[in-house]
Amino acid sequence: MELPFVTNRPKKRDCIVSIDLGGRSTKAVQLQRKGERFALANYAILDAPISDKALSVEMLAEHLKNVGRMLGNGKARPVTLAIGVTESLFRQIEVPLMPVNDLRMMLKFNSKTYLQQELADHVFDCCYVLPSAGAGAKPAPVSTQKQRIMVGAARKQTVDDLVAAVKLAGMIPDQVVPGLIGPVNAFELAEPEAFAKETLALVDLGFKNSFITILDCGEIKLNRVVGIGGDRLTSGLAETMSISYVEAENIKIGMPTEVQPNLEALLSPLGRELRASVDFFEHQNDKSVSQVFISGGSARSDLILEALQAELMVPCKTWNAAKFLQVGLEPQKAGELEQVTPQLTVAIGAGASAF
Repeated sequence: MELPFVTNRPKKRDCIVSIDLGGRSTKAVQLQRKGERFALANYAILDAPISDKALSVEMLAEHLKNVGRMLGNGKARPVTLAIGVTESLFRQIEVPLMPVNDLRMMLKFNSKTYLQQELADHVFDCCYVLPSAGAGAKPAPVSTQKQRIMVGAARKQTVDDLVAAVKLAGMIPDQVVPGLIGPVNAFELAEPEAFAKETLALVDLGFKNSFITILDCGEIKLNRVVGIGGDRLTSGLAETMSISYVEAENIKIGMPTEVQPNLEALLSPLGRELRASVDFFEHQNDKSVSQVFISGGSARSDLILEALQAELMVPCKTWNAAKFLQVGLEPQKAGELEQVTPQLTVAIGAGASAF
């Protein structure tokens, strides 16, 4: 599954750097092809640049250079950038059957008709959704009149600036993709049986926003962005406990039982919003979501998972997005990988689409 706004690659890549440009931290992975398998050669997590204004191309380029240094790249690598839910759009719609290039043009000039928004300054990419065979069921016939597609979109200026920054950093722009598809790509590879056979939800807990994607036997049935993320939890703890933001963040992840009542109260609105999405899907489809798989920085806290499970009334667990990868890391980083993998999920999934 891929929706590249920029594609500049041959049919096969032997190595890719995938960068998730988050609100608080930037997460990057270097993936390599090893025959029919893939390996995690390196990863990096560093603070995102802070600015009162939108980042300039030059500031972003310097940040990307720092990412490259942390990954230890000796030469220019192809780069996939995953951008957040506020900078990109992801939808599924039905359209007349036509070549993908024609679809892009149709969406560009008729975005209000198909996406209910005027998006004249955006670039689009899309791919057809093939009917799923489900858990052993026969695929439904493809209609010759209307076909479902996945649509990705972002402002042209945003994409142009990202491409310019990558080039200025001495890297090769390969893809720009909506970060929302990262967990889906990674889950398909890491948990292929559950992906293909179960009805489940993926929840990524971001910095400013979280998003939920409900999958039914490999098909995206619902996706929704919720404007509550780890920042609201940390800020809420800092305010109620009269401590600094940094102290609140450390307590939230490292000692959550110390602030359990405060944390559960702050998590309740997020849990209700996620539960509403699950309820909507179950009512519309007469199916039950069996499990919720959670990623993102806040997923490192067992208490946060337990609190969300209490709100959602569905089993919630973290998962290992790097499970399908061979690990070729130095010992220290290999030892830390299990702890940081929830943060790397979007970068791993975005990078996987480049091979």
